[in-house]
Amino acid sequence: MATTGANGVLSGLAKFTPVTHVILRIAAGLLFMQHGAQKLFGWFGGMGGSGATAELFSQMGFAGVLEFFGGLLIVIGLLTRPVALVLVLEMLVAYGMAHMPHALAPIQNGGELALLYAVIFLYFATAGAGRASVDGLIAGRGTRS
Repeated sequence: MATTGANGVLSGLAKFTPVTHVILRIAAGLLFMQHGAQKLFGWFGGMGGSGATAELFSQMGFAGVLEFFGGLLIVIGLLTRPVALVLVLEMLVAYGMAHMPHALAPIQNGGELALLYAVIFLYFATAGAGRASVDGLIAGRGTRS
């Protein structure tokens, strides 16, 4: 029996879950890479908008490496679960060190993005990369298109 009305339309959207999973993974990874590119290469205005880069062997340099290369691994879907777990931890540390000292609420301390990335990466740490990924190809269930 076909479902009609708003519930039917909304439940029909479930067939797009694999596609939206891939879109979320690639978009989140590309956006996250930009933070690393600012720190490592001075792209997108660099650190503080001055084109500055972080010292590679510093806390910010390490964050840049995690963000750029971790984001790249998320985009291609390679080692997604362990990489995502590391990125969750990075975002929680970033929130605790850079945002929480200024105010408790994320809207007041500017930490919404760090927490949002943490939640997104937590999803990928538990759900994996999905079919359209290197992880999916290795497991033999991926798409080749």
